[in-house]
Amino acid sequence: MRLPHHPAPDRALPGQESVWNYPRPAVAEPTKRHVRIIHKGHVLADSRAAWRVLETAHPPSYYIPPDDIAMAHLVPSPACSICEWKGRAIYWDVTIGGETIAQAGWFYPAPAPAFAGIAGHIAFYAAPFDEVTLDGEQVTPQPGGFYGGWISPREAGPFKGIPGSSWW
Repeated sequence: MRLPHHPAPDRALPGQESVWNYPRPAVAEPTKRHVRIIHKGHVLADSRAAWRVLETAHPPSYYIPPDDIAMAHLVPSPACSICEWKGRAIYWDVTIGGETIAQAGWFYPAPAPAFAGIAGHIAFYAAPFDEVTLDGEQVTPQPGGFYGGWISPREAGPFKGIPGSSWW
């Protein structure tokens, strides 16, 4: 049953997943999608071994293994946050092409047991980078700036983060 303050889900087209069919609480699962981040002409990440985290109303967040990231561009940030399901996240700043992007990525060094697969993997916000793709298709950042989901043509919304969605 849809609560009155939740929007009606967009109709998922063939080949799409509705984010309204994603579970709550969130889950993590491996994905074979080709994840790639390029900024200022530098490849920051290139992976076919990422994990995605799925949560109702959110586009997936992608967690990339450190072996598939140009770690020389990452600098530890003092910032941290808490996720009710995953645990304590620690942030990374990205320094690339003469630019520093504060708190552009985050990871869970010791996530809750249900998220053990993403331990040490790093997720990145899509917005600050020149090119963020899944299977060669440019993604759109999850709206609102707080959440780190990536919207590709494979997801149907609406997506948490738009105005009025704080109670979804």
